[in-house]
Amino acid sequence: MSLKARILLVEDDKSLARVIKDYLSLANFDITVCEDGQSALDIFKSRPFDVCVVDVMLPKMDGFTLVEKIRADHHHTPILFLTSKSAKEDRIKGFLKGGDDYITKPFDIEELVLRINVFLKRSGNLSQQKTFDFGKSSFDATNFRLTVNGETRKLTDKEARIMQLLCANMHRLVPREEMLKTVWGKDDYFLGRSMDVYISKLRKYLAADSTVEIQNHHGVGFKLGVSGE
Repeated sequence: MSLKARILLVEDDKSLARVIKDYLSLANFDITVCEDGQSALDIFKSRPFDVCVVDVMLPKMDGFTLVEKIRADHHHTPILFLTSKSAKEDRIKGFLKGGDDYITKPFDIEELVLRINVFLKRSGNLSQQKTFDFGKSSFDATNFRLTVNGETRKLTDKEARIMQLLCANMHRLVPREEMLKTVWGKDDYFLGRSMDVYISKLRKYLAADSTVEIQNHHGVGFKLGVSGE
């Protein structure tokens, strides 16, 4: 990359934030540090970032709420949670709020760098096609807009990425592993649970179009099919 990737680090532990910032700076990233959720949201709205690294436990606004507010505007910036919590419910909650990945404290900062680099490379994995027409529906991947029987809704980032992948592979089975690696960057049990929730939401959105179906091949993958084609 000719320009340094811009990373927003949201961490209220000043010592840990300093260590992470120093290491990521040595890895040739441009780091902005915030110590609370509210200031992070304000800064995020004021300038673009390539990746956000967000602690769960934050003053003024917790990490889950921060990410939920970021995703409410359909920003597609990859987000990685830093958490000391190990309960699977917290991990799943993080994914459902819009997080792309998590790393549990204490962690190896080299691993953090590797995960950030995966996010930075991942955007090239999706199809370059941005508009799709199928059945009585259409999808505009650039603007996250899904139109079904004349009614349009704006999808979240994850919904849009999954929809784009399914549309680009119309009538082809997309393996679960491929979908997870393309949309989230890796194959993981908790990510798989989150993906199933997103698939269910997309099915509900498409229900008004009786010619379209997202087929589930249990344990294998998903296929977007249109009857009569």
